[in-house]
Amino acid sequence: MKEAIQYLIQKDKIFEQIINQYGLPEIIPSRPEGFETLVLLILEQQVSIDSAKATFLRMRDVVGDIIPENLIHITEEQFRTLGVSRQKAKYINHLADAVLQNKIDLQSLSLKSADEVRAELIKLKGIGNWTIDVYLMFSLKKEDVLPIGDVAIVNTMKELLDIHEKDAMELYAKKWSPHRTFASFLLWHHYLQKRGRKITYQY
Repeated sequence: MKEAIQYLIQKDKIFEQIINQYGLPEIIPSRPEGFETLVLLILEQQVSIDSAKATFLRMRDVVGDIIPENLIHITEEQFRTLGVSRQKAKYINHLADAVLQNKIDLQSLSLKSADEVRAELIKLKGIGNWTIDVYLMFSLKKEDVLPIGDVAIVNTMKELLDIHEKDAMELYAKKWSPHRTFASFLLWHHYLQKRGRKITYQY
């Protein structure tokens, strides 16, 4: 982490500004690899982390372990009673089916490059680039990911850098490579601290 911090401070003054103002993040976000985390990430799409976590915990109370075998036969109506939208219910069932039918081996992803992981996960219905980016960063610990589909990242870059187009953001952030993941953690840190928010990622 020290190497990444020094590199980013040398490359861009905004990181020194963030650290001087808010310090370093107390905890680097981390989540376990596997099916359970991907289900939670599907639930987090376009809603708050707290809301998704509440839905996830209700689901776990009802079905037990969040494993493909326990979710594959849950109907859309049953998912709805747990607070899961029809669309997300389809995504979760599709993911469960893909794992059970050996269409994807989630355990093997940690051995692959970020591009290889993206190429496999993007084939799954409901798994888009934001979900893949967060999984790469939090679960697979890939060090050079910029989740340009994340609202907090985009808004913070607009605020601190006065860059408003995503293509321009991606181009600008190339100078943060190979530590774009930690750069993203610092941008999230700024976003949350400025708003007095604290997020617990454990579940």
